[in-house]
Amino acid sequence: MITLRNITLRRGTKVVLDDASVTLQPGEKVGLVGRNGAGKSSLFALLTDKLQSDKGDVDIPRQWTMAEVAQNMPETEMPATDFVLEGDTRLMAAQQALAAAEAAEDGHAMADAHALLMDAGVFDARPRAQALLMGLGFTGAQVDAPVNSFSGGWRMRLQLARALMCPADLMLLDEPTNHLDLDALVWLEAWLQRYEGTLIIISHDREFLDAITRVTLHLDEMKLMRYGGNYTAFEAMRAERMVLQQAAFEKQQDRMAHLQKFIDRFKAKASKAKQAQSRVKALERMERLAPVLTASDFSFEFREPVSLPNPMLMFDEVACGYETDEGEKIIVRGINRSVLAGQRIGILGANGQGKSTVVKTIARMQRALGGKITEGKGLQIGYFAQQEMDVLRPDEGPLSHMVRLAKEVSPSAREQELRDFLGQFRFVGEMVNQQVGSLSGGEKARLVLAMLVWQRPNLLLLDEPTNHLDLNTREALSMALNEFEGTVMLVSHDRALLREVCDEFWLVSKGVVGPFDGDLDDYQRWLLEQSKEAAKAAKEAAKEAAKAGAKKPAVVVAAAPVAAPAPAPKREDRKASGQARQKLAEQTKPMRKEMEAIDAKLNKLADERTALEAQLASGTVTPAQIADLGKRLKTIHDELEAAELRWLELSAEVDALHAAAD
Repeated sequence: MITLRNITLRRGTKVVLDDASVTLQPGEKVGLVGRNGAGKSSLFALLTDKLQSDKGDVDIPRQWTMAEVAQNMPETEMPATDFVLEGDTRLMAAQQALAAAEAAEDGHAMADAHALLMDAGVFDARPRAQALLMGLGFTGAQVDAPVNSFSGGWRMRLQLARALMCPADLMLLDEPTNHLDLDALVWLEAWLQRYEGTLIIISHDREFLDAITRVTLHLDEMKLMRYGGNYTAFEAMRAERMVLQQAAFEKQQDRMAHLQKFIDRFKAKASKAKQAQSRVKALERMERLAPVLTASDFSFEFREPVSLPNPMLMFDEVACGYETDEGEKIIVRGINRSVLAGQRIGILGANGQGKSTVVKTIARMQRALGGKITEGKGLQIGYFAQQEMDVLRPDEGPLSHMVRLAKEVSPSAREQELRDFLGQFRFVGEMVNQQVGSLSGGEKARLVLAMLVWQRPNLLLLDEPTNHLDLNTREALSMALNEFEGTVMLVSHDRALLREVCDEFWLVSKGVVGPFDGDLDDYQRWLLEQSKEAAKAAKEAAKEAAKAGAKKPAVVVAAAPVAAPAPAPKREDRKASGQARQKLAEQTKPMRKEMEAIDAKLNKLADERTALEAQLASGTVTPAQIADLGKRLKTIHDELEAAELRWLELSAEVDALHAAAD
């Protein structure tokens, strides 16, 4: 159990927590939410002993192992798998104990160290590490590549995999989805749902929080408030609480006004002076409830485009890729699509398939390697780069960026006009001259949004625009995009934003771009099917390898020359063969029995899924029932996947035993 009692925490002169208390139970999955700058990361630093409280107590069980994602960029030539393996602190401690025992030639200590290694799962540690890497989007060829060969975003994925590798009782994840695309996010979501320890997540992805957390911890006005439920439940409960608080405040204001009116009317009358004085004291004693003062919500809107060419873009056998020292590297080819005015297109695809490459080609950041892109007359593109620094200058301030932009698209803009405009995006006072390189991720993202708004584009190309945006800013972006009169093309792992903005999807997969006929739920099911097929293929490959290994001696024997047909087996040989078959049947019986049980379970789950889907399609269910049915369908999908994988494992084991007996 984690207990914070009357905690006061300061960062410099800023008070982050003031007499805050909360209790978290073992195994709870907690979403830590609050506006940017409220102190969420400082609370993590307090839990990991990087910060000490100015007052109060923090109690975490001493025996607990803790894991968090390191925020520093790793610099090492170590292979990726080895880097991730070092996250398993228990395994590393056992290996160090063995090395020390061997150096001391202490046989007893060696035996103890080997026992520790067995407990730490030394024999399957490397496959477990590689499974984490591949789940987070690394390919089989990348799992042993040097860490330094990866870009910054991929190195942060390595840090995440390293944290997940730790057998932790308490896991702290600060914005773990920032560098993930949608397929890796779906995988991480499923992994965290299975995690059995205590989990605290800072995230601005509402669907991610809803899928994983069952407790929400709200950090606001230096206090911690615990809510039972996921983020959606928290929003509803907090709204209700704010309504009640506002009602209590207004009721108190009425009471205070009534008292003040009596005092003003009768304080000068001797006959009423005593009653008036008592009311003065009552007014002074009355607890003054604070009005509901919430941080001002951030909002903005895109300006009306000057023109709306239709079509905006036409692709004719376009090939996208990049230049290398060896020549051109084509990632996507044969694009034949049109982009019309007013379309809202979500671009889907697994990591590495070329989504960002396509967007950069449309944004004129890199040239097409083949085919032709025809732009509509008057096309004005607004591009939000996944890496904001692709379009920002680190040594200049926001005002300098806007002055330069205004010279290009609005020569008549005055400096005060630009300052006022930046103020709408929360750049006030001296912040307008602060070097961009020293701004936070969220501030850089808001600056890019400000520059997009100023340009009055008619085509918005947004590549992961929400990576550093808090929930309020994401809501503001969603509203602004829905009111935008031009065309939107969006790459994002934020499913809430994709659902709210996009009405059609393109899928970038296997080197081509085509329409995806379905919604995001269909896409997630498609991802799971792809994952299942990959797992099945891996199992088949392992099975074939086992068969090949088991049959090697038989091949050698069969290759020896024989001069005559083999004699009929003797009675003793037949008896031995029968005993071997009986032994094999006994060995495989439990596996075959479990496979039969899994078959029955698969049939039952499939029937239930069909019935639930029919019920949803009937149109007779209430919104509450739809939510319950959706949750049950997700559970069924997870159970089906687990059962099918187990059936494949058992089948491979049975085949291997038969192969060894042949």
